Amino acid sequence: FAASNESEGKFPSFFLRVMPISEAHIRNLVEEKLADTSMFIVELTVGSSNKIKIELDSLDGVNIDDCVGVSRHVEHQLDRDETDFELQVSSAGIDKPLRDKRQYTKNVGREIKVRTLSGDELKGKLVSATEEIKLELPANKKKKLPVREATVAWEEIAETKVIISFK
Repeated sequence: FAASNESEGKFPSFFLRVMPISEAHIRNLVEEKLADTSMFIVELTVGSSNKIKIELDSLDGVNIDDCVGVSRHVEHQLDRDETDFELQVSSAGIDKPLRDKRQYTKNVGREIKVRTLSGDELKGKLVSATEEIKLELPANKKKKLPVREATVAWEEIAETKVIISFK
């Protein structure tokens, strides 16, 4: 390229500038698309080099068409001539921890493992998820404990995972 372009700080047209994309802007675009659905954002990040990751969930489940629809909506609102970006839209993985209270509601009746901030670990069936979560803990013959209920406040939860069972 010509020396005059270099001295003026201009780049040849084959270079794309990496202009930062605002996470708030992406969140607004996704929420606009999800407005009339039961889907919600579980996680949204905009990393270095504008690597956008969007993770969705829904009380009804998220399928590939849902992810494609959100991806196309976001992509059509961004201009690749102005800035370069990478976009990844996926459903919340069953192997990942629960990160939104609505995910707890979705999983009422399923077996979960809860680790509290104090380090306690509880395994049992999620009975409810309202002001706190309630678990039905199984009987423990070794400790001579009957089936019992445990309550954990939201602010005491360090991590919760659904226990995957193929029974």
